[in-house]
Amino acid sequence: VQLQACGGGLVQAGGSLRLSCAASGSIFSINAMGWYRQTTGKERELVAGMTSGGSANYADSVKGRFTISRDNAKNTVYLQMNSLKPEDTAVYYCNVREGYYSDYVDRSGLFGSWGQGTQLTVSS
Repeated sequence: VQLQACGGGLVQAGGSLRLSCAASGSIFSINAMGWYRQTTGKERELVAGMTSGGSANYADSVKGRFTISRDNAKNTVYLQMNSLKPEDTAVYYCNVREGYYSDYVDRSGLFGSWGQGTQLTVSS
């Protein structure tokens, strides 16, 4: 499976942005989809994830500000980010777990395929 993420950019604090990630290629089926982020010198962390059935979970730092959604017909996952803060600045990666693996959002993205990453910069 190939993942194409887009939507990153530069935004002022308090602003909004939406990321999208489309899966393509030879896809058996897709289970969990998620968004992760990483800053220099830190480990990649789970931001938000959603199972194929629509069950979502979020990092505490983004609850109430970010919303994950997915369009199963398009094999696409979205991340709506509102009330952005400078500490949200990071490279954001999407992760897709195919149907060969169980349908849950792993904190490390285990068994998932990764997109190329898209940079989000939030200025203060």
